[in-house]
Amino acid sequence: MNKILKIILLLFFFGVFVTAGFAGGFIAGHLNASMATPLVSLPSVPGLTPLSTPEEAGNATPSELQTLFNPFWEAWDLVHTQYVDQPVNDLSLMQGAIRGMLAALGDQHTSYMDPEEYEDANAGLEGSYEGIGAYVDTSGEFLTVISPIKGSPAEAAGVRSGDKIIAIDGEDMVGVAPELARRKVLGPAGTQVTLTMVREGIEEPFDIVITRAQIVVASVEHEMLDNNVGYIKLNTFGDTTSQEMRDALKEIMSNKPRGIILDMRNNGGGYLQTAVDIASQFIPEGVVLIERYGDGTRDTYEANSGGLATEIPLVVLVNEGTASASEIVAGAIQDYERGKLVGTTTFGKGSVQIWSPLSDNQGAVRVTIAKWLTPKERTIHEVGLAPDVEVELTEEDFKADLDPQLDKAIEVLEQLISGGATQ
Repeated sequence: MNKILKIILLLFFFGVFVTAGFAGGFIAGHLNASMATPLVSLPSVPGLTPLSTPEEAGNATPSELQTLFNPFWEAWDLVHTQYVDQPVNDLSLMQGAIRGMLAALGDQHTSYMDPEEYEDANAGLEGSYEGIGAYVDTSGEFLTVISPIKGSPAEAAGVRSGDKIIAIDGEDMVGVAPELARRKVLGPAGTQVTLTMVREGIEEPFDIVITRAQIVVASVEHEMLDNNVGYIKLNTFGDTTSQEMRDALKEIMSNKPRGIILDMRNNGGGYLQTAVDIASQFIPEGVVLIERYGDGTRDTYEANSGGLATEIPLVVLVNEGTASASEIVAGAIQDYERGKLVGTTTFGKGSVQIWSPLSDNQGAVRVTIAKWLTPKERTIHEVGLAPDVEVELTEEDFKADLDPQLDKAIEVLEQLISGGATQ
């Protein structure tokens, strides 16, 4: 595994949105830099030449798989010889075959990314993109907003967590795959898109017109709160997050804070090594996470030395949008009783994917290869982390610009500082 660049991607900056491929979290993954060898050798792309007979197609199939793949090539031949609208698009057929094969596994995180999606995914954590600025979930019936990004056009237009997008520019999204809906919202900065939303508590759908913009996402924000409490908002685990966190902690620690609040609400994840780096700033030593593979083998990740905030009182804010890399950090902090978790139960994204680029620049296949555990070997996948202190953030709170979760985190932190019990 040392030859694989390991990443956890719970947030993809797919242009207009950061997509929650984990159904509210982000994809945990490894990036395999080697080119994968196609299982079935199709003609080169573009300009595919149809294989006119099953016999010819069979010659393109590895000998040990010819019997198994006979029905596939027979279907391929029938499409090319009998389908009413000719010529068919061989590239689309090839991509559709891969999608269908991976979908048959029944794992929402094992999937095919076409070249455009793969390019978007690789650019995902660089910190800027053009779009409306929102984290979204593509796993349900409709494209659903997890949260707007702070300072984004989506936030300014009034987009809220939980909003479901049922139409885009007047086009009904009923029956349209949420990932396709997401891509329909794509567009250059300065252009407008009209989203028809359904929101809990509002009887009728309503339209929001948003002007797309260049979105710049800072992975770490920080400030000093009242009573000399340090506050760090961790938005993602990207290319520069480790250094940004060190810089933020250096500045905060120079003020001799009484305690720190680490806010990872609506943070869908990022790079695995970044998660280890961030956890290491708060945990002096020990296992940060364990990866368990299908054959029973394991990889263990240890905390790095030299953390800047390994002893100061700590509270971590989490919610249903806290996923993947964020859950790694939160789970380790909770297991070691290094700090208290405040908020709501996290998403529960604890599987690991490997991305294997396909030949001829035809995208990549993302396959689940492992699940990860907390230091105490708790399974997070599809379960999540229960906070030590549960606090909801209601729609009424949001509309009133109130944050009872942060208020409670400050209260819990004061109790930790004074040595009192939390509840």
